[in-house]
Amino acid sequence: MSEVKNRNQFLIPLLVVMSLMFIWNLSRNINDVLIPHLKRACQLTDFQSSLVQSAFFGGYFLLALPVGQYIRRFGYRAGMITGLLMAAVGAFLFFPAAETRFYPLFLAALFIMAAGFTFLEVTATPYLSILGDPEKASSRLSLAAAVGSIGATIGPYVGAVFLLHATDTSEATVQQFSPGQLADYLNAEAQLVKIPYLSLGALFVVLGAMLFFIKMPDIQEEGEENIRLKTIFKYTHTVLGALGVFCYLGAEVGIVSFLIRYAKSLEINELGEQKAALFITLFMALVLVGRLAGAYFLQKVNPSKMLAACALGAMGLVALAMFSTGYLSILSLSVVGLFTSVMYPILFTLSIKNLGAYTKTGSSLIIMSIVGGAIVPPLMGLISDIHSIRFAFVLPVLCYAYILYYAQKGHIIK
Repeated sequence: MSEVKNRNQFLIPLLVVMSLMFIWNLSRNINDVLIPHLKRACQLTDFQSSLVQSAFFGGYFLLALPVGQYIRRFGYRAGMITGLLMAAVGAFLFFPAAETRFYPLFLAALFIMAAGFTFLEVTATPYLSILGDPEKASSRLSLAAAVGSIGATIGPYVGAVFLLHATDTSEATVQQFSPGQLADYLNAEAQLVKIPYLSLGALFVVLGAMLFFIKMPDIQEEGEENIRLKTIFKYTHTVLGALGVFCYLGAEVGIVSFLIRYAKSLEINELGEQKAALFITLFMALVLVGRLAGAYFLQKVNPSKMLAACALGAMGLVALAMFSTGYLSILSLSVVGLFTSVMYPILFTLSIKNLGAYTKTGSSLIIMSIVGGAIVPPLMGLISDIHSIRFAFVLPVLCYAYILYYAQKGHIIK
């Protein structure tokens, strides 16, 4: 890889990529509010409602590697434009989904949106990592992730405003509805998704059109044309790092997916769904704070040591939430966001270190492991349906335990 000497020429590309990170993180984190909304509108179990995340993050798993091949052939800018237009198609599908209240169509729309975001993420993360000093890649990715975290923080609030109500309609009240009243109520709930998702679809189209006219330098890794996919598996630190990202995303998505459901189970007076969604906003706001701080501290602190400290902190807070009640319990889960904030940029940069010509393929494998967000939440939903929502949080504890292992031993290049 040739060293980038003139940083100024990459200012606009960096700003463009960071802006896209803001948009897709905002869109992705509306899902955390969409879960309880569709649970009500489509009358779903905890397991069924968690399939929102399975459809979304399953798109990353199925498409990350093919997208990496696409980007290698057509370049970074083509990948970004394709991703935006594909995400727009998915967002527009929320209109027929709302009209029919057909849950599989909602899931299909989310899958297509995720396919678009896969293009953006497979493109953006390695692009940022190579536009500058390789030793400062973790810091640069943390700063970009902080920009994305602003969108992630706003997303749940936007979702709560459009999809949730200041005062919940109790389950007892719903059960007293006549068949006609119930149908009207559920249809009205489903209609609420139209405004936010059609607006997002229009925004994606506009951004895709703008990007067509912006000059984006393409950076090629030396020997890139000779790579073979299977060769990436000889890099143990990359494979173990991909599993680390699986655990990181699975734990984080699982926590925020069931945070509203968990808050309601605590039976705190006057804590309805809309107010409970504020704890997701707090979670994401703390992710933002942590990433802003990480952009500075990762230039001075050993990344693997910071990753180990963050994993220990996250494990302790989830355990505290499981064994406490009231606001202490729900606040403990929210503060986990501070400790997860720098996990992804550290895991990513440790995993692709010294890959050279295999950088894009390695990053595709890592992003493919975002499927953790599709698998852990349904497992938590099953545990919740069978046992209790509180006991379901043992899964995030196990995920953070693995990340602790990777920070201590798994990241070492052999």
